[in-house]
Amino acid sequence: MSKQPTLEERLKSLIKTDGPISLSVFMQLALFDRKQGYYATRPGLGKDFTTAPEISQIFGEMLGVWAAHEWQQMGCPSPFYLIEMGPGRGIMMKDIWRATAKIAGFHDAAHPYLIEPSPSLRKIQAKRLSALKNPQWVNELTDIPNGPSIILANEVLDCLPIRQFIRQDGAWCERKIGLDKNGNFMLGISSPISTETENTPDNLSDMVQDVVEISSALDAFIELISDRLKHDNSRALFIDYGPANSTPGDTLRAYSDGKQVDPLSNVGNVDLTADVDFAKVVQSAKTHGLEIAGPSPQGWFLNALGGVERVNALINQNPDKIDEISEGAMRIMAPDQMGERFQALCLSTKDLPSPAGF
Repeated sequence: MSKQPTLEERLKSLIKTDGPISLSVFMQLALFDRKQGYYATRPGLGKDFTTAPEISQIFGEMLGVWAAHEWQQMGCPSPFYLIEMGPGRGIMMKDIWRATAKIAGFHDAAHPYLIEPSPSLRKIQAKRLSALKNPQWVNELTDIPNGPSIILANEVLDCLPIRQFIRQDGAWCERKIGLDKNGNFMLGISSPISTETENTPDNLSDMVQDVVEISSALDAFIELISDRLKHDNSRALFIDYGPANSTPGDTLRAYSDGKQVDPLSNVGNVDLTADVDFAKVVQSAKTHGLEIAGPSPQGWFLNALGGVERVNALINQNPDKIDEISEGAMRIMAPDQMGERFQALCLSTKDLPSPAGF
């Protein structure tokens, strides 16, 4: 049996055949290739990068409080779908479930669904979430039956593939990935492109800065969310990093073992990420007729839900862990750490009351 080519070999073959590729094509294959992409096995969770639920239990607990409040605002539908996209090692959902244990009717009504394609992570999640009532695992949002839903997604939008455009001498060019004379990946730029061509973002000519990142995948993603929210009273909460009101510039980066590395190195084994264009998310959500709350800074959002009060309660209950609890809370809420860099955004079915925390 012949040896299967590696992901890197396949990408290089693609470039040799068709010429330089966009960053979006590179990211799509490097992250989401079903057999060799980074998320096929998610080797770096808690190793290459650390998310807010792993830093402090307060994050998941406050999202549990939020989910329960929104369920009540929706009229306490029973059943309803409690959906987490990209649940990692199951820490956030475990904290959500624990925080909502005493809310009358919530657990009885909730049907937990976890959108997770990785078999190895499903095993980790299943072990951690043994207390949940019959959780279900699916690969896609469309695999979940229609019905009232609360969708939670922490650090999901940042992995959607992006394209980069650079303005030089008044003309726009696209950043591409090609091969150098030694056959290694290298960054370059295309010849000037017309802003009126079908494959060029329609708002490119309006940009003020000279380097912009645009994700066409965002539109498709919000359309997917919209299709679900239109069926029944439902809400989707996204928390991620990026500017609240402007288009990101050059933010593509990669992480391995907690350190920033070359995005073109060790393809399929490093975490690729870029800032989220929240302004684009809002624009797309408006186009699809959704109600929008936010974006609001993560620290402000968590505090509005009672984050500080929860910190104090935890310290009173665990006086021997004051430093650990305080440090974790500061990391996820302080303005100079994750509190301002991360944004919270809620998308909802029309005519629901305003969501908590915004």
